[in-house]
Amino acid sequence: MIRALYDWMFRLAGHRHADKALGGIAFVESSFFPIPPDVMLIPMVMANRHKWWYFALICTIASVLGAVLGYAIGALAYEWLGQPILAFYGKEEAFSKLADTYNSEWGLLAVFAGAVTFLPYKLFTIFSGTTGLNFALFIGISILGRGLRFFLVAFLLFKFGAPIQTFVERWLGPLFFLGLALLIGGFAIIKYIL
Repeated sequence: MIRALYDWMFRLAGHRHADKALGGIAFVESSFFPIPPDVMLIPMVMANRHKWWYFALICTIASVLGAVLGYAIGALAYEWLGQPILAFYGKEEAFSKLADTYNSEWGLLAVFAGAVTFLPYKLFTIFSGTTGLNFALFIGISILGRGLRFFLVAFLLFKFGAPIQTFVERWLGPLFFLGLALLIGGFAIIKYIL
């Protein structure tokens, strides 16, 4: 099923309304859809390299708007579903401690990591709504992270063409994870060692 979705999105990238489809895919990927918009972004930039910034902007704006939906899903689902389940099992205090830690220490880093890497961003948008992460900071870090990701990918495709497409498809995920590990390691060193 995932392969069929991937193939469908790749074909959609060549359609005359591909920019609208790209925005739609970027929107739903931030809240529930399993395939990232890069699957459409890459062939669209390769077909129209001079419009790289336009495609990256569509992805960024639509993805952040989709993140708002993910945040709302988390906030609303917690009130009517999550909270009663936690109360039934007597885990409200444990969740409250987790939410406090997420909101005060790791939430913004987690949202940024999900926005920039190929981690499932939707999980962070929904969980941020569930814990009540500061909405303005959530939006700001989402704009920064999603913009960095989509503009970097689109610019590299514009600048270097097909060789960078192969590189992006093969190595960008592992390189982002390596960068993320270094970033987290740096925060851990600052917090626990210095």
